[in-house]
Amino acid sequence: MADCCKGETKLIYACSGAADVGEIADRVVRKLRSEGDFLMTCLAGVGAGLSGYVQSAKGADANITIDGCPVACARKTLERIGVTPKSYILTELGLVKGKAAVSEKIINEMCEKIKNTNGSKPVKEKIISGGCSCGGKC
Repeated sequence: MADCCKGETKLIYACSGAADVGEIADRVVRKLRSEGDFLMTCLAGVGAGLSGYVQSAKGADANITIDGCPVACARKTLERIGVTPKSYILTELGLVKGKAAVSEKIINEMCEKIKNTNGSKPVKEKIISGGCSCGGKC
């Protein structure tokens, strides 16, 4: 996929679970997307088996999941379609489920831990045909 886009395609997915750590995971992914390091896409679309989302995941240079807890719903959703993502679990990065304050400070700390572990570089914005990872440009 990188050939046509002159850059690495790194898709990022959030678990967005009901617990505090799920909310933090969602907000971390949105912050990472806004900083230009990753392209956020829809985990629900992958889970529903929608072809554009599935093909985008399979064609990406890297898929990254941010799960709030060890249940790892985001990671397992991608694994069900044969994609092995780079997986981050916020409880393994120091948060305690049910006791994690949803705050900008915590969101920023988790973003830094993930970026420092991943060694991410900014990705070029691109259109992924047939999917929705393009930010509304397809």
